[in-house]
Amino acid sequence: MRIATWNVNSLRARLDLVRDWLVRLQPDLVCLQETKVVDELFPAAVLAEAGYRAVFAGERTYNGVAILSLEPLDDVRVEFPLAGNVDHRLISGVSHGIRFYSAYFPNGRAPDTEHFFAKLRWIEKLGDLLLGPDGSDPLPVALLGDFNVAPEPGDVFDPVQMEGRIHFTAPERAALTALGERGLVDAFRVARAEPGLFSWWDYRQGAFRRNLGLRIDHVWTSPAIAEHVKAAFVDIDERRKPSCSDHAPVVVDLDI
Repeated sequence: MRIATWNVNSLRARLDLVRDWLVRLQPDLVCLQETKVVDELFPAAVLAEAGYRAVFAGERTYNGVAILSLEPLDDVRVEFPLAGNVDHRLISGVSHGIRFYSAYFPNGRAPDTEHFFAKLRWIEKLGDLLLGPDGSDPLPVALLGDFNVAPEPGDVFDPVQMEGRIHFTAPERAALTALGERGLVDAFRVARAEPGLFSWWDYRQGAFRRNLGLRIDHVWTSPAIAEHVKAAFVDIDERRKPSCSDHAPVVVDLDI
């Protein structure tokens, strides 16, 4: 089974790229973030022509998540981890006995702001939603998405320069560590332990050409699923294309 996550930074703007990528990579299931399209305008028919069913929760201009799959998903849920935050950032469905989540974590904007502290609370409450207050869930879980956090020094182009900047602060890393300790494994790292495998590069200052990137897009799973990881990669070819997203797809292959 091939699963993937991709922050497309406007689905309608990248629709041709996404459709061609689906044909080329043939993932069984892909989670999209920052679709930036209201549900009435979601291009489900175009994606169906490529063989994919879609479930989605969107809004105009910002946010928006979706899951595309070759097989229909059961028990689809649109949920809001943090009370009072109604941004469309989380959707899930069940396939192969696994609950798959497409998640778009808040950016946080800048350390020591209310947006930053809301991000930390959102991550904490996401753990409650996914795994329950006691850390249990009836189904194994796969959490895919743009986490907006680089967990380790090898996940940023320069850990000294990045330390304390948004996406690589100690509180963000601690929040993500706490989420993992509740029962999730960084499935990408099961297959690929080397540093410098980035998934996002700023559009500015030649960041992609200079490989000034961050690994902030992730595939985390229950341990039972992580045992089945056989390969993983970042499809950086998509970041090279004209009018591309600033994120590249992250792909994990499972022997299930």
